[in-house]
Amino acid sequence: MSVSLRKARTIIRKTLEKGREMELKPLSVIVLDAGGHVIAFEREDDAAPGRFSIAHGKAYGSVMLGMAGTAQMQRAEAQAYFMAAVNGVYGGQVVPVPGGLLLRDRKGAVIGAVGVTGDTSDNDAAAGMAGIEASGLTGEI
Repeated sequence: MSVSLRKARTIIRKTLEKGREMELKPLSVIVLDAGGHVIAFEREDDAAPGRFSIAHGKAYGSVMLGMAGTAQMQRAEAQAYFMAAVNGVYGGQVVPVPGGLLLRDRKGAVIGAVGVTGDTSDNDAAAGMAGIEASGLTGEI
């Protein structure tokens, strides 16, 4: 199973809707496939222009490590040298905080990742999970 463009657009639309419902700051949302390639991205009006890189880094770290943002942050706190090494391997592209969500198929295999940024990391993750659930896929915070 892979993430279709249609599913990616649904995730983004529903994530942004949840962000507005929660009265969050303007969000940016990216969906990556299992290889870390961009399927879709949107940045709300008034979101900072650098948000693409942050959303990408959250999702990229998740898919490349098979570890959602919350687990990455815990690993970074416990073993900072490991995450520093990972960031070296991946050219500084990993942002190890909540808001990087794994997408899994029914058997638990990683099929992609979502990166959400713009508000607090925990709020980003909550909005992203709402988008994933609305698309009918399984997410991991």
